[in-house]
Amino acid sequence: MLHYRTITAADDAALAKIIRTNLEQLQLDIPGTAYFDPELDHMSQYYAKAPEKRVYFIALDKTEKVVGGVGVAEFAPIPGCAEVQKLYLADSAKGKGHGKALMCLAEDWAREAGYAQLYLETHSNLTTAMRLYEKLGFQEIEKPSTVLHGTMDHFYQKRLSR
Repeated sequence: MLHYRTITAADDAALAKIIRTNLEQLQLDIPGTAYFDPELDHMSQYYAKAPEKRVYFIALDKTEKVVGGVGVAEFAPIPGCAEVQKLYLADSAKGKGHGKALMCLAEDWAREAGYAQLYLETHSNLTTAMRLYEKLGFQEIEKPSTVLHGTMDHFYQKRLSR
């Protein structure tokens, strides 16, 4: 059984390794993906800079080992919108409903923070993630003009109910 909390500096290295390993397995360790994000090795600092606008939840196993996480941060190009960021799990945590649990945490936090909708970008190689997003009510949209990760090729949005 996993449990969740917000990110700390002690989680940074383990989380960066999980993200990079996932991207390598999917042949997405290329420019235009999170693999080369400058904050990837220090994500706790990035999310701590504006806690009213962003958060990152860490998933921990029963031994307190970091096995994944998900972030939410304001997406300024769309008013009242937050972006789901860096949803990744270690192989040991996949296929057990933890991605869904993390997405629900992210959505609940975004709603409580006052966001009216969520946005996310992903890649066609991430088929399991895309199925999850669609099951959770995300609708595919056209590529926004302000995409940070140029390699991403699928874009989703969801309106949040109050």
